[in-house]
Amino acid sequence: MKKSLAAATLFAVGAFALSALADTGGKPDAKAEFEKHCAVCHPGGGNIVNKAKPLTKGALMTNGIKSWKDIVAKMRNPGPGMTKFDKNAISDKEAKAIAEYVLKSFK
Repeated sequence: MKKSLAAATLFAVGAFALSALADTGGKPDAKAEFEKHCAVCHPGGGNIVNKAKPLTKGALMTNGIKSWKDIVAKMRNPGPGMTKFDKNAISDKEAKAIAEYVLKSFK
């Protein structure tokens, strides 16, 4: 009985771990990814490190950020005060979703 319970527990844990790692091919939850990686410094689209650089459309344009590609480039190679998010930290798919969320959400 103990062996079958241990085997079932091990199987369940392994299945859960694999499902967590599996790429479903679906679109990432952009809002959740933003909250996870960005909202600490950019709550509500603001900027607690540099108040002159919030995520509003006007501020982004003023700082040369015009497209989702520009946002991803800034995530990958930021200036002083911003955490660098390489492809190991945030996949290209997640980064694009976050960037599109920023452009859509903070007018």
